[in-house]
Amino acid sequence: MGSYEEIFRSSVEDREGFWLGAADAVDWTTPPTTALDETNPPFYRWFPDGELNVSYNALDRHVEAGNGDRAALIYDSPVTDTKRTYSYAQLRDEVAAFAGVLRDLGVGVGDRVVIYMPMVPEAAIAMLACARLGAVHSVVFGGFAAKELAVRIDDATPTVIVSASCGIEGKRVIEYKPLLDEAIGLATHKPDTQVILQRPQAQAAMGGNDVDWASAVADASPADPVAVKATDPLYILYTSGTTGKPKGVVRDCGGYAVALAWSMPNVYDVGPGQTIFTASDVGWVVGHSYIVYAPLLVGATTVLYEGKPVGTPDAGQFWRVMSEYGVRSMFTAPTAFRALKKEDPHGEYAKRYDLSGLEYLFLAGERLDPETYRWASELLGIPVIDHWWQTETGWPIVADPAGIELLPIKPGSPTKPLPGWDIRILDGDGRPVPPGEDGAIVAKLPLPPGAFPTLWNDDERFLSSYMSAFEGYYLTGDGGRIDSDGYVFVMGRTDDVINVAGHRLSTGGMEEVLASHPDVAECAVIGVADAMKGQVPRGFVVLKAGIDASAEGYEDALRAELVAMVRNQVGAVASLKEVAIVGGLPKTRSGKILRKTMRGIADGTDEAVPSTIDDASVLDTLRPVLRKE
Repeated sequence: MGSYEEIFRSSVEDREGFWLGAADAVDWTTPPTTALDETNPPFYRWFPDGELNVSYNALDRHVEAGNGDRAALIYDSPVTDTKRTYSYAQLRDEVAAFAGVLRDLGVGVGDRVVIYMPMVPEAAIAMLACARLGAVHSVVFGGFAAKELAVRIDDATPTVIVSASCGIEGKRVIEYKPLLDEAIGLATHKPDTQVILQRPQAQAAMGGNDVDWASAVADASPADPVAVKATDPLYILYTSGTTGKPKGVVRDCGGYAVALAWSMPNVYDVGPGQTIFTASDVGWVVGHSYIVYAPLLVGATTVLYEGKPVGTPDAGQFWRVMSEYGVRSMFTAPTAFRALKKEDPHGEYAKRYDLSGLEYLFLAGERLDPETYRWASELLGIPVIDHWWQTETGWPIVADPAGIELLPIKPGSPTKPLPGWDIRILDGDGRPVPPGEDGAIVAKLPLPPGAFPTLWNDDERFLSSYMSAFEGYYLTGDGGRIDSDGYVFVMGRTDDVINVAGHRLSTGGMEEVLASHPDVAECAVIGVADAMKGQVPRGFVVLKAGIDASAEGYEDALRAELVAMVRNQVGAVASLKEVAIVGGLPKTRSGKILRKTMRGIADGTDEAVPSTIDDASVLDTLRPVLRKE
């Protein structure tokens, strides 16, 4: 197959040939003869003359090839004590039946369907059913507040909304139907119909426009896949944590299918009949790409897991799933492994299970701190692969391509750009910076297949938010550097770079130091306003389980030790003098620490609690510390 360098060079020097070759992994009703339409930059379009159906590629073609009995999707829900396996034939039939329901409710090519569901198989079935009809799905994370759901309803203007009676968060049952009803009441746009999946944990009261999932499927005739243009939208996914009108990231059909089909064997080293366990949510881009579409496109088995890494019922559930289903590659966020490390610092739960089938652990979603990398590597004895990508990109930008060749791992780096991603580091004036120096991470246009072609009904915002800072480049919004070996280091969002007395410093670098302390489970560093220096850093650390912080003098000694570590490893210029020991850090539901919210509370400029927060009580507990009350 060739080395990484050979494959990457091919993608740069022969873009047309490389991606048309990659497109052979997908079944087309009309095969493309052109890879890229670049007549209207930066609105590039991939495979403009091709036609296909993504749902057919994910399901029907595997059945027709004689693999209908192969496991397609495994549903594992420790919070409901439920396990269920769908073969490719069974999943195709379920998808075709629900596509028939949507078709009979008036959904056709280009119509939008909002999916507001918990982590149940029906969420994936609804997504694939939309794709089967050529409709555009927009999944909203289950449990989002009614106001956030209403804003997305108004932007996507769906014909139908698919939802469930409830979701389960830990031990809590969250009723969705009242939230959905409130959202529809708040929204200007009113969908024609709501299809409701009734779950035994809570029964939803049905209204005049509501249709019961089970009854509708029982009465429906299956729908055949509809061929659409490769450039037609497959879905809209709204970025989380935004203020004002959310940004609806558009994903096309053809480019996305080709990119995902290429990534599974080349990045994750997973192929037909092998199992990937992606511990995320279908409401996030990771769930779209690597719970639902990518594994099924290549004929692999995907695990859809309903629960958290700890407490459902214990800290061993991830290990149990890996052992029970023979998982080859696992993919989750670093915050999940920090939670495991905090609860079970010596990995005793992992030692109870046979993990011999696990070849790789992939982590993404936020920067992987070296201490979590070290812990997972020593515990599992396998490659722990950091990689970097975004909602907008749809698949990894930078990774260690395990299926091509495993490059030497450098802790703190997600390794090197993947084919099609021409990554550069620029200063504020748009000039390239030397190797090893920090700057803005950008990608030279055109972006490869799978990346977003625009925002839903908002080309102007697409240009102003992403394409206007540096002509000819996509602004990732992340800062970092590329070293002399070509390894990329992503240090966090550019607003996580603080200016201390004229010195630009990365809070991510300070977090690496704090996280390396043996007593620290996770941490955050934020920059707060200072009259003398402009900004100064403040640190917040969460201790590992079993650490006795009540011992006399422990906290003072730990703070002094942490401050000294940063001074020694970053330098006195960092001016980190305050470190608070806290019980938890506020996070979004996707596991990202809410540093911007913490900064706002500390500076007294923003006290609004984002609707994307996972547990508002954590922020309530932290607020007095941030304010120094």
